[in-house]
Amino acid sequence: SKFVNDKWMIKNGFLNDVQEHKPWWWNIKVQKLNLSAPLILLPEVSCQKAIEILQEKGYDQAPVVAESGLILGMVTLSNTLTSVLAGSAEFSDPVTKVTYDQFSKIGLEDSLGKLSCILENDHFAIVVHEQMQFSGNGSSFMKQMVFGVVTAMDLLTFVSRNDKK
Repeated sequence: SKFVNDKWMIKNGFLNDVQEHKPWWWNIKVQKLNLSAPLILLPEVSCQKAIEILQEKGYDQAPVVAESGLILGMVTLSNTLTSVLAGSAEFSDPVTKVTYDQFSKIGLEDSLGKLSCILENDHFAIVVHEQMQFSGNGSSFMKQMVFGVVTAMDLLTFVSRNDKK
């Protein structure tokens, strides 16, 4: 009976917001978080290289995106290391073997209230921006671009730095 769960309805875009006593930040747009550009890994990157890149750049996680722009999922440093050490993945395997394909997406125009609902169950959300693309024959399609990765810590930092109370 997910349809009677307001948080599920908000997270999945069926309700805008239903919270009666919203905090001051509830309707602020995700774009106000000033997220830094994400580190993106292509699917053919090996687990070994992914670990090296994440450690060198100081990231815990990175989206895995095909050259076509299709978002395949998220790879985390801890899951990659755990999988390799447990023997369920090899250092030479492509990073797609340890990629989480269950993830939530949120748009730049969505509210921090919607983000808050997502982050109650998920560790992160991939921030996407839709862009119209045209081919040589004039046909068009919408393409999602990864704009960033947002965590509960990002939201908490924003709220605590800008607290209006």
